[in-house]
Amino acid sequence: MDIHKVGSDTTVMADSLEIPGIGHLPINAYVIAAREPVVVDTGLSLPDRDFMATLGSVIDPAEVRWIWLTHPDRDHTGGIFDLLAAAPEARVVTTFIGAGIMTTERPLPMDRVYFVNPGQSLDVGDRVLHAFRPPLFDNPATVGFYDDRTRICFSSDCFGGPMPTQELAESGHANDLKPDDLRSSQLLWATLDSPWVHMVDEGKYRAWIAPLREMSAEIMLSTHLPPAVRMTHRMLDTITMAPGADPFVGPDQAALEQMLKTFEPGGMPAAT
Repeated sequence: MDIHKVGSDTTVMADSLEIPGIGHLPINAYVIAAREPVVVDTGLSLPDRDFMATLGSVIDPAEVRWIWLTHPDRDHTGGIFDLLAAAPEARVVTTFIGAGIMTTERPLPMDRVYFVNPGQSLDVGDRVLHAFRPPLFDNPATVGFYDDRTRICFSSDCFGGPMPTQELAESGHANDLKPDDLRSSQLLWATLDSPWVHMVDEGKYRAWIAPLREMSAEIMLSTHLPPAVRMTHRMLDTITMAPGADPFVGPDQAALEQMLKTFEPGGMPAAT
C-alpha cells in the first residue's frame, strides 16, 4: 500500500487489485484529521492485507472517533472489526440497510452504529460532512459525503476506473492519464459496477448529477480512482455519458479456460 496526503488534512491509504484483462483497480481508504478523526472505509478483506498496520502509520487507532463505511462490500470492510476493537470510542457511520447487510457476515455492535442517510450531515468537531447518494453505485447502502472545510468529496465507487499499472493505481493521480484514456476507464467501470445505468431515465439521471455540479468539489476521492484534483466537472461530464456507453460484457467460460492456461499454479498470472 502507498500512503500519501491530499489536500490539507486528508491521507490516502492506497491499495489495488489486478483484474486480468482490465487493469489495476485502486482500492482506497482515507483518514481525515478532523477534531474528531474520521476513517473512511477499512480496506480489502484479504488475508495478506494488514489494514491496521497501515492505519497505525497514519494515526493512533485509539484516536479514531468515526468510521464512515461508504457501503458494506468486502473491499470496504476489511479492517472494520479490528478497528472497532482498537478504537473504543469510534462509531460506524452507515445506514439501516448497511447495518443489515453486515449482519449476514458478522453483525456490527448496534450501540456503536450511527445512522446517516443521504441529505443528512455529521458534525465532526471542526467541520460538517454532508451525506449524499452518488449517481453510480453497486450497493443500495452507498452513501458518500462532502467535507465542507476542505471542499473534498468522497464518492465511494462512483467515478472509479482501472489504471494501466499498479504504480499509477496506488501512487498516481487521475490526471496522470490522458483525458481520453481516463474517460474510457471511467465509462468501463461505470458500466461494469453499475450495469443498471443503461435502464435509467436519462433526464432523471442528469438531475441526480446536478447537485454534484453545484457542489463543485475541489478534490474528488473515489474508492476506485487515484485522487482527482480540479477535475470534478470533467468527470461529471464523463459519467453523464454512462447510460449510452457500451454495456460491459464479461468473459465467458471459454475465455476463463483460456485465461487459466496463462496462470501459474496458485492462481497468479505467469511471468512474461
